[in-house]
Amino acid sequence: MKVYGITNCNTVKKVLDWLKANQVDYEFHDFKKLGVSEDKLNEWDKKAGYEKFLNKQGFTWKQLDPQVKESIKTSSDALKLLQQKTSMIKRPVIEKDDFLFFGFDEEIYSKLIK
Repeated sequence: MKVYGITNCNTVKKVLDWLKANQVDYEFHDFKKLGVSEDKLNEWDKKAGYEKFLNKQGFTWKQLDPQVKESIKTSSDALKLLQQKTSMIKRPVIEKDDFLFFGFDEEIYSKLIK
C-alpha cells in the first residue's frame, strides 16, 4: 500500500495513526518533499478523474487568484496546477494494487485490509 500526502495534514496524520493501529504496512510519499509526477497525476486522472482529487475546499485553492481558478477548463490545466501546488490534492491518496481512494473513510479502509 502506498499513502500520498503531506505530514502536517490532520487527515493524513489520522490515516497514518489508523494504519499503524491496524498494523497495516504502507509506504509514505510526502508531496511537499518529493512532489508528484505528471505520470502519476495522469494515472489518477484516468482512473478517477481530476475532479475527484482537486481539493477546492482547501486553503490553497481559496487563496488562488480568481483568474487562475477560471483557467481550469481541462484535465491538462488542472494537472499542471496540481503538480505545482501539491497541497491542492485531496489527501491522503491511497493506492493498493488497482484500488485508488482519496480521503479517509474508516469503513472503506477496513474492507481494504481484509
